[in-house]
Amino acid sequence: MSLDDIVQAGMIGLMDALGRFEEGQGTQFATYASQRIRGAMLDELRGHDWLPRAARKSMREIDAALGRLQQRLGRSPSEAEIAADLKVPLATYQQMLQDAKGHQLVHLEDFSDGEDENLLERSVAAEGAENPLAMLQDKRFRGALVTAIADLPERENTVMGLYYEQELNFREIAAVLGVTESRVCQIHTQAVARLRAALQDWREAS
Repeated sequence: MSLDDIVQAGMIGLMDALGRFEEGQGTQFATYASQRIRGAMLDELRGHDWLPRAARKSMREIDAALGRLQQRLGRSPSEAEIAADLKVPLATYQQMLQDAKGHQLVHLEDFSDGEDENLLERSVAAEGAENPLAMLQDKRFRGALVTAIADLPERENTVMGLYYEQELNFREIAAVLGVTESRVCQIHTQAVARLRAALQDWREAS
């Protein structure tokens, strides 16, 4: 969504604050208005999120399991090992991957320290602040991403190559690999989760 849309939502929040604010309640207008503006912007952003919150929660659990297992095992865990860590049957884990298709490699909540504190509150666009474009331009980050992709299990590495380099869609990749389209979707989602975990480790170590 465009910046103008977010600003428009913030203006609506400001107008709402003007109409609702009552003096004498011990709260300054600026403090009250900032909360209403922030809330309106967050509601607008969440309204444009195509991934259900339950699916996003599942992906966070998968990310955490991948991180734990990679540190403990010193290698990429198998699907069965991830499912065991999550204490769910393998079929349930694969369905979690299927439900979370379209999950981004990086999303707004990555910059959040809590349920309600996020990118909007921390002015990441301020001078010197880290931003996704700067990270992509950073040679060390690109190197970490290349390494993480190379370390993917063979089938996941193949799917990522066919999808992003050869620009095949999931149906075409399924035909190449001799699996179902939904299985390709699961493999892709799992590969993205592995990359997220690997890059998170890189960011913490940097």
